[in-house]
Amino acid sequence: MTGTRWALAIAALVATAACGKKSDTGAMADSSAAAAGDTAAQAAAPAAGPTKVEGFQGPESVKYDPDLDVWYVTNINGTPVAKDGNGYISRLKSDGTVDSMKYIESGRLGVTLNGPKGMALQGDTLWVADIDAVRGFNRRTGIPVASITLKGAKFLNDLAVGPDGIYITDTGIKADAGMSHPGPDRVYRIGPNRAQSVALENDSLAGPNGITWDGGRKQFIIVPFFGNVVRAWTPGSKVTVPLGTSPGQLDGVEILDAQRMLITSWADSSLDVFENGTATPAYKDLPSPADIGLDARRNRVAIPLLMENRIEFRSVPAKVTP
Repeated sequence: MTGTRWALAIAALVATAACGKKSDTGAMADSSAAAAGDTAAQAAAPAAGPTKVEGFQGPESVKYDPDLDVWYVTNINGTPVAKDGNGYISRLKSDGTVDSMKYIESGRLGVTLNGPKGMALQGDTLWVADIDAVRGFNRRTGIPVASITLKGAKFLNDLAVGPDGIYITDTGIKADAGMSHPGPDRVYRIGPNRAQSVALENDSLAGPNGITWDGGRKQFIIVPFFGNVVRAWTPGSKVTVPLGTSPGQLDGVEILDAQRMLITSWADSSLDVFENGTATPAYKDLPSPADIGLDARRNRVAIPLLMENRIEFRSVPAKVTP
């Protein structure tokens, strides 16, 4: 599938998601849009480093490594569902400038990457979701250390490290002519000794995309691409807990503090602050915002714009005191 056909397929998915969420959204989108102007006006530019970095090829996810003080960026470089063996991972310096555009590259040093997406760090291993497999790399050298194919997986999207293993979302997208969403909607778990299992399968997940571990509440936060409800989930449970609504077509999610989290929405091209069940845009005009990374040390967030082939950096919005 060429880049143009991929763009059309993604556009079709976005249109499908928009149609599918209309009955859920209600008046929330109007209230969020009304608040957008005030919140965006308060947001300041990052204190240091570039605000935009170009030259990527389908950047899907950014992960900040606080120990090495670097950023990793997955590049799909082709169709997100094709096992074409041309994906790669870039490494950026702490300020966002490029350190190595192809730090980990498929076809070099025994690396296999097809359509790399979400990432998580566990010790010295950088774990990456790659269509139907989870790849592990030594974060200090880029050398591959593991490759685990998950049985029945269709579109592995994001992953997070929990207290008893690695959890991975499967958005349930099918690699057909137009890319469709037949499901099932799942969360996989890779436990000790790399044992794999389906930890959760539930239609309410609505195309689970971003996932992150909320250590304070000891639960995962899961955001959907084909829905508009942000959900919490406790490992071992077969149900999720709705936390509130959003514009929909959600991708990335990061915990800020006990009350707030950041989420990205393709529906209105925004980076939103989600608090008390409501999503308020902090930054707009971010087309195809994918899986964000957070540098809590500098209060800086990196937003990959998948279809624009660039990363944009923003300051984390300040908490508003009532």
